[in-house]
Amino acid sequence: MSAPPVSPRETLVKRALGGHAAIGLLASALIYIICLSGTLVVIHDRWQRWEQPGVPEMTALSPAAVQRAIAGAVAREAGKLATTHLYVRMPSTELPRATVTTDSGGWYVDGDGRIVGREGHAWTDFMVAMHEYLHLPMTWGLILVGALGVMLCALVTTGVLAHPRIIRDAFCLRARHDAQLARADWHNRLGVWTLPFVLAVALTGAFIGLGGVGTTMLAKAYTGGDTLKVYAHIFGHEPPSDPKRAGIADAAAALRTLDARVPGAVPTYVIVHEPGTLGQHVQILTAQPKRLIYGESYFFDRTGAFHSKAGLSDGAVGQQVAASSYNLHFGNFAGLPVELAYMLMGCALCAITATGNTLWLEKRRRRGLGGERLRAGWNMTVWGTPTLIVWMLWLRAGVGAEAPLALAFWSAFAAALVVAMLYPRVAEAVLLRRVCAGSVLLTAVGHLVLLRPAIAEPVVIDLVAIGLSVPLLLWGMRARRTARRASIKADPTPA
Repeated sequence: MSAPPVSPRETLVKRALGGHAAIGLLASALIYIICLSGTLVVIHDRWQRWEQPGVPEMTALSPAAVQRAIAGAVAREAGKLATTHLYVRMPSTELPRATVTTDSGGWYVDGDGRIVGREGHAWTDFMVAMHEYLHLPMTWGLILVGALGVMLCALVTTGVLAHPRIIRDAFCLRARHDAQLARADWHNRLGVWTLPFVLAVALTGAFIGLGGVGTTMLAKAYTGGDTLKVYAHIFGHEPPSDPKRAGIADAAAALRTLDARVPGAVPTYVIVHEPGTLGQHVQILTAQPKRLIYGESYFFDRTGAFHSKAGLSDGAVGQQVAASSYNLHFGNFAGLPVELAYMLMGCALCAITATGNTLWLEKRRRRGLGGERLRAGWNMTVWGTPTLIVWMLWLRAGVGAEAPLALAFWSAFAAALVVAMLYPRVAEAVLLRRVCAGSVLLTAVGHLVLLRPAIAEPVVIDLVAIGLSVPLLLWGMRARRTARRASIKADPTPA
């Protein structure tokens, strides 16, 4: 008997469900991209050293060297629009090199404060921007990423509530011969093991991303729309501005004043606000060991005299909570062990996101709802995204630091999704996994051979990348052979 004809209503419902599924996959894809980029961004300081291994490094920068770096940057700004902020990043354990940055760019300086080269870690900046605002206009991107953080919290919470025995079965893995069952077990177990981490990261991410919305609403309600007045209650009140021209602020004197007032303080940033004006002032951000806050800010006038302290370390509880959210989200505390733990948990979160949608797509297939094209698109998202991120390194190496990495990535990602959904066979997970592993392996070996980094950290990153990509490549080859043998058993007739 022939199947009954499909009514227009059923066709419409099926298409609507397909559209609904595609929209759900799009949100999941963005969450996955944010999780993947966030995992890499945890060691963004170390990526900068990997990307530019030949930069002079030092353990400290004297006040005189800081002043020389500022003067050099101001001299390079001659003839350009006046910069509104000038930053000197001091060397640290994680990044033992110093930079001076203006509105038009950044430069590395040596131990004496002399400018020695242009900052060129475009790929690292590309990754940070992807995680923070998905390369959208910053305000809208932060709002979207914050909203996705809220969605991730909801997914984690509902996932736990939907499995009442999830805690009891936290270490129970069922039969390995059923791929769908094993995948579900790993999805659930990883969800339990990483639950505190995921909630902490998702909540702080939502707080950071949506903080601008809350600040705007508070400004409209209480300060006539002036958001700076709202931020001042948290990050400190700045002196009044005066645009009249003047010599550059004495940051060296400010550093000496800080050392006298707070012995042992370790500056991480020296910031000159409105440089070259009568209203300019110096802000020095200092590290706070054994604290979650990102630092304490001290303000000085243009002569280096002390003005005020923000109070992030000992002010109101709200100030300290706000200042702690950044380090808690990015893992910027307690050094390398915490960074490695964050990266491990981040990889687990990527696996949870990937397996969650894979499970859902497989259920659709078993119910006869199709979804082959959606499955191909999801495979391309899971394995194509890291592959394209690696390929952006090749683009940066070939074109230089000015390469349009964001445009190239999103154009290639959109094209890859279209190809995958039009020709699902090219988006088999095993094939894409092999391409990804091969790209990582080629990049790590190429970096070692071509750049020959003289410092240990980039070499360690390359060796770790090789150590991870080789098993992944062998796994992909083994899975390919297993699938081929299964296909032959199912259909032994020669072609």
